[in-house]
Amino acid sequence: MEKFNRTMRGYDTEEVKSFLDQVIKKVEQMTSENKQKDEVIKKQEEKIAELKKYEEENLKLRQKLEQYERMESTFNKAIMMAQKTSDQMRLSAHKESETIIDDAKKNANRIVNEALLKAEKIELESNMLARNVRVFKKRVKDVIEAQLEVVNDLDKIEM
Repeated sequence: MEKFNRTMRGYDTEEVKSFLDQVIKKVEQMTSENKQKDEVIKKQEEKIAELKKYEEENLKLRQKLEQYERMESTFNKAIMMAQKTSDQMRLSAHKESETIIDDAKKNANRIVNEALLKAEKIELESNMLARNVRVFKKRVKDVIEAQLEVVNDLDKIEM
């Protein structure tokens, strides 16, 4: 605390004025510092508000990222399942095609065997017909020769 010298009418007015000027300067300085600090605080609060916005955006983006990662995982599982199903279908189709080919080969062999048997049978029948035709021709020839002998014998008998 400041002590003032005494004069006749009380305290020395120059000292009091000087002190008041110092107090005013100090108060103005403190007010100015307070305003500067208030501005700094206001800027800091604005930065804090901005950072909170960024933090909220960051949180939303993280949530979206997690959602997309879950979707990616689901899609990967679906792709794996589709690949597995495709492989199973391909294997099943391959087995079925082998079965169809085996059946076709068996049917082809059966048809070929039946055709060979029919061809053999037809060849036998053809050979039998050819033999029967030869036999028939020989008999006809024999009959005709016998008839020719009869005609020749008739010519010998003249009447």
